[in-house]
Amino acid sequence: MTAAPIRIVLADDQPLFSAGLKMILRSQADIELVGDAVNGESAVKLVRETRPDVLLMDIRMPIMDGITATRKILETPTGAATKIIVLTTIQHDEAVVRAIQAGAAGFLTKDTTPDFLLAAIRTVHAGHSVIAPAITNELLRDYTTPSTGNDAALVDLSGRERDVFLLSAKGLGNAEIAASLVLSEATVKSHVGSILAKLKLKNRIQLVVFAYENNVLN
Repeated sequence: MTAAPIRIVLADDQPLFSAGLKMILRSQADIELVGDAVNGESAVKLVRETRPDVLLMDIRMPIMDGITATRKILETPTGAATKIIVLTTIQHDEAVVRAIQAGAAGFLTKDTTPDFLLAAIRTVHAGHSVIAPAITNELLRDYTTPSTGNDAALVDLSGRERDVFLLSAKGLGNAEIAASLVLSEATVKSHVGSILAKLKLKNRIQLVVFAYENNVLN
């Protein structure tokens, strides 16, 4: 049985760039472009109407920017399941941090290759992120002021979940965490899911943001 295509919405106000992306997306048998918007307000409405799997969201658009639109979409029941990849012209961008804090599953610079773009869409659709934790930490260090140490932030986690949390926040993947803690990868994955639920986080990128903002990485 053939899997359903990944349903995509594109939000970008640059006609030439948008046209190029549409050509790339429409060339793929496992991807379906279900709509496009030229500002954040239209993107919010389009997601509500089409409920896409993945939204490619430009950060800087007229009427409503991509950060505000990301927040509005992920706060609604119809948009919460949509994975959002923000698009930016530069990697070291404070707006990227704000988009991650709003719940974006990752970001891509607009000079990325078509193959990397497509791989990123499939990766995010599969439930993973498309930004390295090390890059996240660099951005947070430059654009966010951590609070004073706050171990109370992790009070709802079990001892083992806390171990997994700290290693995840430092950028380790499931296999590395499993090896470090002598656990199976399935167990680590289960712990990560529980951690995200308890801390009300949307993804592992937000886990890194949470760790940095609460200054729990020693």
